Amino acid sequence: MMTGETNLKEIARTLFEQALAECSIEHAFERKLRVVADAEGARLLVEGGEAIALDRLKRVRVVSAGKAAAAMLDALLARLRLPIMCELQGVLIAAERPANLPATVQYFCGGHPLPNEASFAGARAALAMLHALGDATHDDTLCIILLSGGASAMMELPLDDAISLDDTVAFHRALVHSGASIVEMNCVRKHFSAVKGGRLALAAGAAQTLSLLVSDVPPAHLDALGSGPTVADTTTVAECREILARYSLLDRLPLSVRRFFESSKLPETPKPGELKSRTCKLPAYKLLDSDKMAEAAHIHAERLGFYAVIDNTCDDWSYDAAADYLLDRLRELRREHSRVCLISAGEVTVRVEAAGANARGGRNQHFALYLATLLRAEDGPIAVLSAGSDGIDGNSDAAGAIVDERTIDRDATHASALRALAEFDSSTWLSAVGVTIVTGPTGHNLRDLRILLADAVN
Repeated sequence: MMTGETNLKEIARTLFEQALAECSIEHAFERKLRVVADAEGARLLVEGGEAIALDRLKRVRVVSAGKAAAAMLDALLARLRLPIMCELQGVLIAAERPANLPATVQYFCGGHPLPNEASFAGARAALAMLHALGDATHDDTLCIILLSGGASAMMELPLDDAISLDDTVAFHRALVHSGASIVEMNCVRKHFSAVKGGRLALAAGAAQTLSLLVSDVPPAHLDALGSGPTVADTTTVAECREILARYSLLDRLPLSVRRFFESSKLPETPKPGELKSRTCKLPAYKLLDSDKMAEAAHIHAERLGFYAVIDNTCDDWSYDAAADYLLDRLRELRREHSRVCLISAGEVTVRVEAAGANARGGRNQHFALYLATLLRAEDGPIAVLSAGSDGIDGNSDAAGAIVDERTIDRDATHASALRALAEFDSSTWLSAVGVTIVTGPTGHNLRDLRILLADAVN
């Protein structure tokens, strides 16, 4: 049995990597998607849901957007068996162009965490491709929308075409730094965008529209994924404006964006009844989410002899409240069990006030550094990991960090750690002491994973 703080940090890193491996895009498609060919013809089945007849299809259109977009498109095309005369066209909006991209699929390198020219171009191409279907019917045409986290920035187009790219970038930046939760941010984005809040589904008209999702939003708010391009919106203009007011965002927005949101003619997004009556929309199927990642970490922790608990109570809390809660919970569990693994999936929020020009980091490293300031030598052995499943935390090259009760020396480094927190420069501080996690882009985006380990005191 491994003990001690060094091994706990190694174990935490291993649990994170094992959880990611269990949640690969390829495994998800293998579990959820299959093509059946028998006397009735070829049919596509997703999670045992309604069968989609493939033999009658004349046109298939695919839009894949987000951090996992390339992997999702590859996995889909590897399984999709289309008639020889069926026309396939697509739009891929991803960080990198795959080597084996079909010639009929347009590629756009959309920006993240802020949109870029390709984000606009990709959104326009997706809308144009779907609008061009015209009078296509649900029998001969199938639209497949593959969405993963990051799509809100990577596929973007203002509803008001007078709003420039620069102003759109400033709008997204203000949202990201506001301290709002992902659900709140995406409520606002839905009402800003020509492709979000169900508007992409409207563009497909009467064609069958199947959505396959790799989620980076809370499980109860699937319509927030990518700001819900194909999902009817349950939020309203009134809620959007309340969020803008609560976070004092209007004064931080460019004039063109502020005027847009203040307009008395701000249009509502498509609502459930409206979207259903105007489209042939099949159910949206969730292939992966953060719950699956937490469950995988839980299984592996138990195999290593830890008493493992999943607690997502602090999802979307501020980073400091979440750290205080999880550390208290770990200490509580430790009173009853010698080896404890506390797992928490989801995201924390950080309101950025005035970061320096060279400040680097993201919510995971900010959380980890703050929690490290709470630990004392007598707390050990403890290790705390906080990392993004996509391998990217904020504007740094790290996915997150692993800290323990010895990361901060109360006499020598405590003051500098507090200064790094105040300056939103957690990554620089954590990198200097060698506790960041650098994975590179993982092809996942299932929100964040926090793993808190405690071992018996030697």
